[in-house]
Amino acid sequence: MSDRTSTIAYGRLMHRAMRGLIQNVLSDVAQSGLPGEHHFFITFDTGAPGVSLADWLRDRYPEEMTIVIQNWYDGLTVDDDGFSIILNFGDNPEHLRIPFDAIRTFVDPSVEFGLRFESTDSDEETHEPEDEPPSPGKGQTPNGKSSASPGEVVRLDTFRKGQ
Repeated sequence: MSDRTSTIAYGRLMHRAMRGLIQNVLSDVAQSGLPGEHHFFITFDTGAPGVSLADWLRDRYPEEMTIVIQNWYDGLTVDDDGFSIILNFGDNPEHLRIPFDAIRTFVDPSVEFGLRFESTDSDEETHEPEDEPPSPGKGQTPNGKSSASPGEVVRLDTFRKGQ
C-alpha cells in the first residue's frame, strides 16, 4: 500500500526534465553547431559545487554569471552532469565547466524560449518559463563586452533583429 502522506515531487521532476532538455540541446550543438539564428544566454551560480572557471572570473562574478553561446565558442563537451566550453573574454580564451545543477536560467532569444530554475525553502522546486532573458550585465558576452549595466532588465525585444 502507498503512503498517503507522501506527495509527488513535481517540482523536482520538472527540474530534472528541464535540465535533460538543456543537456539534449547542448549535446546537439556540440555535435552539429548552432542552427540558424539560435544562441543561448546561460546564467549560472559561480559558487555552485563543480563549477570551474578562472580565478579572475570568479572574483569578478562571485555569485552568478551570464555567458552567451553564439558567435565564438570552442571545445563544447556535454556529459550527464554538465558541460565544458571555451569562451573568449576580451581576447582571452577561458575554459569553463558548468554543472547543470548550477544553471539558473537558460534562454534562446531567437525563438523566445527560456527556462528559469528557482529553489524554494522546501524540497519542492519550481520552474517558470521566461519571457525575458537574464541581464547580460551580470556577465560578459564572449567577445568581452558588457551588454547591459548590472541590474538592468533586458527584454527579448532588445535581441530581435530589425529593432
